[in-house]
Amino acid sequence: MSKVLIAALVVVGALLLVAAVLVIAFYAINNRLVALQETCNSSWAQVDTVLQRRYDLIPNLVNTVKGYATHEKTLLEDVTRLRSQWAAARTTEERAAAATQMEAGLGRLILVAEQYPDLKASANFRDLQYELAGSENRIAVERQRYNDAVRAYNTAVRQFPSSWVAGVMGFKPSTAYFEAATPAREAPKVQF
Repeated sequence: MSKVLIAALVVVGALLLVAAVLVIAFYAINNRLVALQETCNSSWAQVDTVLQRRYDLIPNLVNTVKGYATHEKTLLEDVTRLRSQWAAARTTEERAAAATQMEAGLGRLILVAEQYPDLKASANFRDLQYELAGSENRIAVERQRYNDAVRAYNTAVRQFPSSWVAGVMGFKPSTAYFEAATPAREAPKVQF
């Protein structure tokens, strides 16, 4: 064999090796993006599950308060309407927005309940309050996990070289962070 032929075979072999490495890297990055995207979906499913738990508790809480706070009809109707909005929401963004509004309504409901000593003393109401507090804690934990998953996915989609693979394979950054409502970001005003 001539030196030219050997050199050509070495070059072709090197090119094939580089191409194989690039193909393997491409599929490895693609698989990582798929896994991160599925983690986002799974995390949102967990958020949705704990929101459903809270959603299921609301009618019991409203009915318990109804018996004591008959003149708070507007607030009770608001909470019921917000619960219906959450049930009707279909996208992640719609559900997150409805859940945030529901948090504000439940906060007002708990404040009203504080004005009724008999209601506060009711074992049924106390148990529902504990269940609701537990749900809120679960929501906070799952919300954080979801936001962490979205952050990891968005970072991977935007960083090189995975941004190139993401562009080729059609992965888009997710903008659906689950954030606190604007009123929850403001410090409460205490006046004496």
